[in-house]
Amino acid sequence: MSDLRDELYSLLVPLVGERLIVPRACVAEVIGYQTLAQMTNAPPWYLGLVSWNGSNLPVVSFEGALGQSLPNISGRTRIVVFHAHDDKLPVDYFGILTQGFPQLVRVNADVIRPDPSRSFAERSPVICQVRMVNETPLVPDLQRLEQMIAEETSVLG
Repeated sequence: MSDLRDELYSLLVPLVGERLIVPRACVAEVIGYQTLAQMTNAPPWYLGLVSWNGSNLPVVSFEGALGQSLPNISGRTRIVVFHAHDDKLPVDYFGILTQGFPQLVRVNADVIRPDPSRSFAERSPVICQVRMVNETPLVPDLQRLEQMIAEETSVLG
């Protein structure tokens, strides 16, 4: 059995057809979906801005950033607010559209393994895919996603 110090509280973030797994500490808050202020000339995955804690927070579709179809908005749609890490954005946070509430899980070496069954493009916002029991969540490259948002924000701004 793993020592509690070797466990990491993580969130499984539901997308269309798959989930992301992220450390709980990366997430500031999960908020209900609100109509987004559209950005002129933004790529489709850059959905717009939402007012949050007095700031205009950029919100993206992770599926769209992977080149997949944009998700439909439903009553279950939420925005997961992530802490930004590189000071490249005008605010210290960004949001990812999600298809429901994230699920809290404890992760340790006994329950998670690499899953090399998929590969991702070099500049993709995905580090890898892992296997956990019956799940195969994606490990997002949040710094890469933040860079993508910063690049578009500077062009659009």
